[in-house]
Amino acid sequence: MSTTPDTTGTPTRTPATAMPEAAVPATTPGASAAEPSAPRGRHAAARDTDTGDTATTDTGSTDVQRGASVLFGRGMLYVVVWSMQLVVSSLVSPVLAHLMPPSEFGVLASAIALYQALGVLAVAGLDQAAVLQRAEDGDERKARGLVAVGAVLATVVTVAALGSIPLWGDAAGFVGQHPLLLVAVLWTLPAALVQMSLALLVAQDRIRVFALTSLLSSVGGSLIGLALLLLVHADATTYAWGGVVAQAAAMTIGVIAVRPRFGGLLDRATTARAFRLGVPVALGNLSYFVLNAGDRIIVQRLLGPDEVARYQIAYVVGSAVILLLTFTNGAWAPHFAALRDALARRRLAMHARDELYLLLAPVLLAVTLVSPVALPVLAPASYRVHELTVVVFVVALTAFPVVASGATGRLLLIERRGVSIGVIAAVAGVVNIAANLVLVPPLGIAGAALSTVVAYGVLAVLQQAMLPDRREWRGPGRRVFLVVVPAVVLAAASLLAPQDLVWNVVRVVGVVACLPWFVQRLRAARGGSR
Repeated sequence: MSTTPDTTGTPTRTPATAMPEAAVPATTPGASAAEPSAPRGRHAAARDTDTGDTATTDTGSTDVQRGASVLFGRGMLYVVVWSMQLVVSSLVSPVLAHLMPPSEFGVLASAIALYQALGVLAVAGLDQAAVLQRAEDGDERKARGLVAVGAVLATVVTVAALGSIPLWGDAAGFVGQHPLLLVAVLWTLPAALVQMSLALLVAQDRIRVFALTSLLSSVGGSLIGLALLLLVHADATTYAWGGVVAQAAAMTIGVIAVRPRFGGLLDRATTARAFRLGVPVALGNLSYFVLNAGDRIIVQRLLGPDEVARYQIAYVVGSAVILLLTFTNGAWAPHFAALRDALARRRLAMHARDELYLLLAPVLLAVTLVSPVALPVLAPASYRVHELTVVVFVVALTAFPVVASGATGRLLLIERRGVSIGVIAAVAGVVNIAANLVLVPPLGIAGAALSTVVAYGVLAVLQQAMLPDRREWRGPGRRVFLVVVPAVVLAAASLLAPQDLVWNVVRVVGVVACLPWFVQRLRAARGGSR
């Protein structure tokens, strides 16, 4: 139930945390509508920071619209930059498959998966803790100190992993591939610092340096890696060095921009508070990541490796929608953290959730329509790609519970309920495995896709149940259902149409028609006409 795309392309960092959660601090344009995180003074008593019992003047519909205009306006600039790594990953994977032998291609995917797991441990949720600390303090001092703590932690994790490669390398299946493991582990330190730097840069609303750092770490790594493949040697280790070089350069820019305060290493109270939030969140993220392999393992055991390959192709296409949502939510975290009024925060979360549902309608329809055209390009005929459109559709449906869990997950995170987040993530991961065991035998890889929907549905339900005050929490209104349900029905009906030239032309026309619909919905979400 991961939201990570095909890992044989650019290493992909999900922003903030692996579950969908949230970027505009108190000092950014429009943040005044979102109750900035000013130092607590005589007006603090008028704010409801925990229970929402006291209403404020900032909780009206006008203020929600102003907050939404920031989320779906400037906040979307960060989404565009972050999503470039998804675009590059999608483009690079087929190229790599042609430039290197299949065995090298496979071991590269495994090595990048290892690097991503180490990255979760190296960051330990401190990026989220730093964003919340900045919002609560109203200044950068302690947040920059947490970046220094993160640098030390990432160094320790990297050194420990490097020194222990002989102990676990062969057991992990990397027999004779220790040089590749060395390079993959070397990714960890710079990648962790890049992730923490990006979190603060979003909070500071520094779009230019954010874009430079993010694009260099993702796009730059792929380009450098491809150049090394063509000019030096076509193997996994050579390509991986491109990622290390790009991450190191991005780390340098990010560190210079955020200026870690190493005095924070002595601030034991702030560090302990950050780890109390970050460690459970990181463990939850790790359970997502580790258990993501569960459906592949079950499919391989029950149906064979060929079905795993087919499932992976369909999953990459369908999960693109889910990953875009994690980028969207990641770009919003500091904005929600800056809201000191809990009632206003909940109202904005519900409004943003509903607007994302409405945005999903054209996106889901477009992804389903384009899949019969795109799949033959991504995979050879031996994959029986004409049968994979159903799997793409089911995986894409996961976007709806992802939106729901993203809204509640943001609130739990801001309220520092890290243990709840971690436990719920672990439960959802177990549900994913159990659902696969039940659904894969009768339904094949479509059952694996359906298991993802079920697991994220459980995640959304449990997170909503854990909200400390649900009196103001409401589900989507009739307007949302009147738009989303017909779109889902139309997408499902399109699966019944023949996959021939005429109908594929009709599908492409439908995809093009979804673009103005999406633009109109985005304008409405920013505060335009509804």
